[in-house]
Amino acid sequence: MNFSEYRNRKESFPLISFEVFPPKDNAEFEKLKGTLAKLAEFSPAIITVTHGAMGKERKRTLEVASYIKNIIGIESACHLTCIGASEREIDVSLELTEHEKVRNIVALRGDIPRENGKVLLSSGAFQHANQLVEHIRRHKNGSPKRFSIAVAGYPEKHIESPSFEEDIANLKKKVDAGADIIITQLFFDNRYYFDYMRMVRDAGIDLPVIPGLMPVLSSRQVIRISSLCGTEIPAGLRKKLVEVGDDNRKAVEVGIAHCREQVRELLSEGVEGIHFYVLNKAFHIEKILHSV
Repeated sequence: MNFSEYRNRKESFPLISFEVFPPKDNAEFEKLKGTLAKLAEFSPAIITVTHGAMGKERKRTLEVASYIKNIIGIESACHLTCIGASEREIDVSLELTEHEKVRNIVALRGDIPRENGKVLLSSGAFQHANQLVEHIRRHKNGSPKRFSIAVAGYPEKHIESPSFEEDIANLKKKVDAGADIIITQLFFDNRYYFDYMRMVRDAGIDLPVIPGLMPVLSSRQVIRISSLCGTEIPAGLRKKLVEVGDDNRKAVEVGIAHCREQVRELLSEGVEGIHFYVLNKAFHIEKILHSV
């Protein structure tokens, strides 16, 4: 299923999707293939593949996305960022992606690095994700539906946005530029998602907004990630993670239990799908999905 098909589907059951990141070498790719085989057992609608900062590992991204689509037989999507990239570089990426029969793009600006970030941003063809979405829609003689496009939403607002109003206004620009679907950044407290949905709908945005969840795999990891993207760790979850400390086995148990409750509540509210940031693992997703 392409991103564009989420909107008009007749079925009422929620869709499941996953996000993985590209391996650094062939040995890691072999491990990832095993993970992908397990994830495929859940019949996900789509599996998205990230790339590193400033487009690093982009070749690997497409390699993994092609493997998912053409070998496993599940729809896949490539992340594409515009920070520091020329129009030609973006067009080459799109052409290579299309050649591999991958028809879905997650269009992002990309994170600004601490060093020379402003210089890098100004050196690229586009400074914002809505410009990238618009370019993808125009690419190759203006054929508007060569790709289905997902964009990012931020239930706790983007860390760089001064207000929710500006953040939603930026989301509206991406939607108006031609996005098909919105996938949210990870969150650990569902109330942020529900509040966000009200703001999105009040802004006249009627696209599917798929909640993104990341089950905890270690206390240190989740604290680091949440600090980078401005995601709040609820007091109850934080207390449990502090109690287990560096015992990753117990942290995983805490993470599975917390994510399971998030999933149950989201499903009870009728979400159209759930997107899991799986961190190239499958065992925790298996436990979550088998118990909701």
